[in-house]
Amino acid sequence: MDTIRTDINIPLPDGVNLGAWLYTPSTEGLHPAITMAHGFGGTKYHGIERVARRIAEAGFVVCLHDHRGFGDSDGEPRQDIDPYRQIEDWRRVISYLQTLDVVNPEKIGIWGTSYSGGHAIVLGATDRRIRAVYTQVPTTSGFESGRRRIAPHLVAQVEREFAADEVAQAKGHPPVSQRFVSANLEERASYRSPDAIAFYLQDIPPGKWDNIVTIQSNRRARSYDPGHWIDQISPTPLLMVVATEDTITPADLALSAYERALEPKKLLLIPGGHFDPYLSGFEQTSSAAVAFFNKNLKG
Repeated sequence: MDTIRTDINIPLPDGVNLGAWLYTPSTEGLHPAITMAHGFGGTKYHGIERVARRIAEAGFVVCLHDHRGFGDSDGEPRQDIDPYRQIEDWRRVISYLQTLDVVNPEKIGIWGTSYSGGHAIVLGATDRRIRAVYTQVPTTSGFESGRRRIAPHLVAQVEREFAADEVAQAKGHPPVSQRFVSANLEERASYRSPDAIAFYLQDIPPGKWDNIVTIQSNRRARSYDPGHWIDQISPTPLLMVVATEDTITPADLALSAYERALEPKKLLLIPGGHFDPYLSGFEQTSSAAVAFFNKNLKG
């Protein structure tokens, strides 16, 4: 099915505008809608536009937005990640979709991946306007993931740096940032794995992403445990995609969360690491998303 992509801005109550791409089918009438966003520090330019197109071509209105402070969205400080703010912004995106004359307001699905996969879990549990939850390689426990990412003997130092930055900001200083990805062990970075470096440093338009992130983003991530909400998604249908060799959002943590989810639920295991759902696993994951949304939003 042919689709039209439109650049839009979604206004938030505090004056920030979220930049988004809206895909609309060429056919007339009301359509179910899917709301999408990227994960930790990602933008809509980071390899998920083709997912949005694939879903839209199946007859859905699709809205793919950038989180505040990233990509085409407003918001200061830039490259700063607050999961709870992102979740509340996302609620406004859902409200925006419900105002469109091409959208069936009773047929809204959510697609989240990685960090935003965690957001999809929280929103699916707390916002009954959402009628189908697709979560891919989701963050389920930032605390447990953080324990694996930072060596125990470094935790106290990291906590001191977090605290010092908080005090400095209280005195009027800008937030401290670090590299988002880097293979250089002499500079602090959120991720060092080759697959993460390749994914985040892919060729995207100039000015749409910087290889930095505030250190408070990492602090918030360590205290963000969306898996606690997963049993509250029911009776909304849930599809979780887990990459069997995922070490960024560890596969065992995601599988443990899935076991706590109530019916109706479905699990899709794919081979590979965290970024394979966008790459080698694209056909499998995008086809699963379309089938899931068709069943639960068009039935």
